[in-house]
Formats: sequence, C-alpha cells, structure tokens
Amino acid sequence: MASRIGAIQGTLARVSGTTASMRPEPLPSGTAAAASMYAGGVAGASSALPAAPSTPAAFTQALQEAMAAPAVLAPKATTPAPAASVAPGTGAAAAKPDAVRSEPQATKGGVDGSDVVAAAKMYLGVPYVWGGNNPKIGLDCSSFVQHTFRDLGVEVPRVARQQAKEGTEVPSLSQAKPGDLIVTRGGGHIGIYLGDNKMIHAPRPGESVSIRKLFETDATIMTIRRIVPSETSVPGAAKPAAGAIQDTVSVQAELTAALQRAHFSTAVNGA
Repeated sequence: MASRIGAIQGTLARVSGTTASMRPEPLPSGTAAAASMYAGGVAGASSALPAAPSTPAAFTQALQEAMAAPAVLAPKATTPAPAASVAPGTGAAAAKPDAVRSEPQATKGGVDGSDVVAAAKMYLGVPYVWGGNNPKIGLDCSSFVQHTFRDLGVEVPRVARQQAKEGTEVPSLSQAKPGDLIVTRGGGHIGIYLGDNKMIHAPRPGESVSIRKLFETDATIMTIRRIVPSETSVPGAAKPAAGAIQDTVSVQAELTAALQRAHFSTAVNGA
C-alpha cells in the first residue's frame, strides 16, 4: 500500500508541473459574450468542486480518508403499490342490488306468485273507493292488495307505503315475476304484476279493479317487492284451489260487511 501511495504521489507531482505550464487556447473572434458565459460557468463549476490537495502529504491524507470511507449505495428503486381495486357492483354507485338477494320464505301452504295472480283476478270489476275496505262496496289500491294476500293466508300491512317495505326487493322490472308488487307514485299507488308487462290494480275513483299495460319504467317505479316465492319451493305442498279462494273472498266480504253494520248500528244507537 505504501509503495502504491508513493507512485501516486510521483505521478501527481509530474502532472502538477505539466498543467501549471498549460494555458487555455483563445476563443474564436466575435464570441465575447460566449467567452464571458464560459468564464462564469468555469468559475461556478470550480467553486462547486472541493479544493485539490496542495501538497503530497495532504493528497495522501485525502486518499487514505477516501479509501477508508464506506461505499455509498444508490437507493433501490421501489415498486409502487398497486391501486386498490373496487369490486364491481359495490360502493355508492350501486344504488340497488343487481339480483334478487334471496327468495322470500315459503308459506305454510306453499303459496307462490301464480297463486297471487289467481287470487287478484277474483277482484276484477270491484269498484275503486278511496279508503274502501269492503269488496262488496269498493276497495282502494292497497286494500285490494291486502285482501288478495289475506285470501291466501298471507298478511301484509294496510297502506301502500308500508306494503312497499315488505318482502324482498326486486332490482328491476326485467326481473319481476307474476305476483310481485309494483309500487309507483313515490309510494302513493300499488298493484300486482301479472307478467308480460301487465299489472292488475284498483286505479282511481270512477274505475274498478282492472288489468292494464305497464307504462312505468325502472326510473319511475319506486320499488318492486316479492312477498311470496315466485315459484313453489316446497315439493308436494298443497295449494288452495280456485274455488276455495273464491269462497274465502265471499266469507271475508260478508264478515267485513257485518262488522261495518255493527259499528254503524252502535254509533246510531249511541247517539
């Protein structure tokens, strides 16, 4: 090591003697501005560099310090973490599920959507009466729905806004099945889907329970609700016959009428 340092010192002495006698060549004429910039650049670069050792002893010390200094490694390039992916159909963009989450539980009698349609058609021609709850006098839209399901042994609330919260939500009209509830007018009206883009409902005063084509779309329908399974999920389950449904409707109507007469009689006699 000492011999190597001695050789480097001799080389440095020879180079220093040579460079001392060297002078920069003159710049070409007409480049005074360039010369000024060149001189400034050289001066700036010289001031940015560390001063060279002035003596062989100083050079030896600097060389020994450089050899003893630990090597500085360049920082390793880091791979950026992959952006978090969002699963499709999740987050705020998904206002509604893209499929029926689960079919409603089967009823004791194995009632399904086709039974709802059959029971609803028994009320065709019943007049619309606002607040009406007697098939012999008249029904409003939500009372019609309530009577239809009650005839099948399924209880639902009395008014449309409460019925709109029952069962399982159906995401779109394309996935609706016969027997599903169609809620429109912001919860102010309700009917029963028949399939083939038709519904049965009690429309308005002056009309009666009837079937019409759906002019509503997913944009104007508030919600679609499935109260009973769209198909029977209990093998061999006994379903109420059409005659039994009609008998139930008649009995229910008679009981309702009798109850209303009793209330009326009590009110008159009490007055």
